Amino acid sequence: MDNAVVFHVFGFGITRTVVTTWGLMVLLAVLSWIGTRRLAMTPGRWQTVLEGAVESIDNAIRAVLPQPPPGLVALVGTFWIFIVFANLTGIIPGLSSPTEDLSLTSALALIVFASVHWFGIRANGLRGFLRQYLEPNPVMLPFHIISELSRTLSLAVRLFGNIMSLEMAALLVLIVGGLLVPVPVLMLHIVEALVQAYIFGMLALVYISGGIQSHQAVAQRRAATQ
Repeated sequence: MDNAVVFHVFGFGITRTVVTTWGLMVLLAVLSWIGTRRLAMTPGRWQTVLEGAVESIDNAIRAVLPQPPPGLVALVGTFWIFIVFANLTGIIPGLSSPTEDLSLTSALALIVFASVHWFGIRANGLRGFLRQYLEPNPVMLPFHIISELSRTLSLAVRLFGNIMSLEMAALLVLIVGGLLVPVPVLMLHIVEALVQAYIFGMLALVYISGGIQSHQAVAQRRAATQ
């Protein structure tokens, strides 16, 4: 991806990834406002589609965490929606998916990392949440920390690598085959964009769910050993 600096703000270079991300944020905000400004008790066609999408997201989250804390559905749902749009940006001529930039996927992974601790501490308290890092033995503390950092890095690199390789493969196929193969490549891009968004959201959900349920797991292990 050509991530050249587009302009500067107070001496900071604003790259194409940042501009594209800001554009997506504005687009999603406008679409959300348009889609929800005229809600009715008897839903029309568009409201039915929106409610179905929200219900699907809620059901997918509750399948992993039956009683999600406030804010979790909105967080994971936002991950899914934003990443789908970001991944699909690459099919627009002249644009590239911002998720093929490691800086953006790293930012998303850091949000997940912070959310794991935020929701975990809210659910279990600070001492209850931190106690998991000392189980089953305090010697495991460095390994738990390494695990936290490595899965965050893996989350960032996985999305970045898959989207970057997808766009490179599509470019190579178009160079070799010309305009004879645009439709299959386009369909592959759409399917992969949806799959990668789903995987990222589900991994984020699993990590956050683990942080929320950590205190219960520790208590169960202690009860089992007594």
